[in-house]
Amino acid sequence: MAKTVDLSKRIRSGAKVKATTDLPGVPKGTAGKVAMSNGITWKRYWVRFSNGELIGHVDHDDIVISRAWDQYFWQKERDAEAAAAGAAGAAAGGGDGGGSGGGDNAFGVPQYLLDRTKAALEKAGVTR
Repeated sequence: MAKTVDLSKRIRSGAKVKATTDLPGVPKGTAGKVAMSNGITWKRYWVRFSNGELIGHVDHDDIVISRAWDQYFWQKERDAEAAAAGAAGAAAGGGDGGGSGGGDNAFGVPQYLLDRTKAALEKAGVTR
């Protein structure tokens, strides 16, 4: 595969992009050009598409740089496979205290927090 592109980085104004999902008036795969990039924590763009549509507030996940089109779908497929493998591994682990949360039980809650809660409930006279 050719040089990979960091898909998490902000897309600059003037970059050629393609829609990764169907947008209002723009089918998936339509080429476009980023007119403006804005946002600090939520990366969003104004994109002028080749079919004449100008859409504002296009989410970062809804477009990808044209040269990374194949890489985007390859990475998306790989991430889905990893998630499926992780879910299968968690299901095979069982619920006997081997949770993946790093705690002492299946829910990942440390034992000292469970003991502290039990002591506070007993002190308050609450029974279960």
